[in-house]
Amino acid sequence: MNQYQLPGINPVDSRSAQIDVGLKAHMNKVYGLMSAAMLITGLVAFFASTSQALMQVMFGTPLQWIVMLAPLGVVILLSARINKMSASAAQTTFWIFSGLMGLSISYIFLAYASISIFQTFLVTAIAFASLSIYGYTTKKDISGWGSFLIMGLIGIIGAMIINIFLASPGLQFAISVIGVLIFAGLTAYDTQRIKNDYIQMASHGDTQWLAKSSIMGALSLYLNFLNMFLLLLSLFGQRE
Repeated sequence: MNQYQLPGINPVDSRSAQIDVGLKAHMNKVYGLMSAAMLITGLVAFFASTSQALMQVMFGTPLQWIVMLAPLGVVILLSARINKMSASAAQTTFWIFSGLMGLSISYIFLAYASISIFQTFLVTAIAFASLSIYGYTTKKDISGWGSFLIMGLIGIIGAMIINIFLASPGLQFAISVIGVLIFAGLTAYDTQRIKNDYIQMASHGDTQWLAKSSIMGALSLYLNFLNMFLLLLSLFGQRE
């Protein structure tokens, strides 16, 4: 049977328009999930810091190691099991992770002045938005940054472990400066990766994949934002 096409309508253009609309919805969901997780983290951290007894238990006893390592354990679990989880289970795990992260960073409300925390958060938000917009809009393929940034991240983690024993202010300063640059690069890189992954998979129409992909994308951007914030706070924060 012959197929007819209405004058002035290009199927390719129509498909591209559908992908563009879907991509915008996907990115909005990624940023929405990330923002909600950040809100949970902030609220848990703030309210936990108001309880002297809770803070003493969490950071004045061996329980501090559980508080510090629990978020890492949940991230590993989510990354390893995401393909076998339902989208709702993955999202619930993400909320649990953001709450545990709030507990683990609640000390900042005791260690730094409130105005300093607010100012650093604002600076981080502006920098993050600029970098993420760059990653989304640039025509340049920055996928090559990935291996370099991951290697840098591994190096930073190794240096942080070493500095636990050395307690060197100079090394800590270097870790913070380099760390900010690495997470800045990861913000742009991850944004472009999330965008490209959606474009490549949009034709499949797999709603479960799209839902779980948005959660993992939000997790990546959340970690970039939070680490950049904490490193900037260690560099410029006014201590109590």
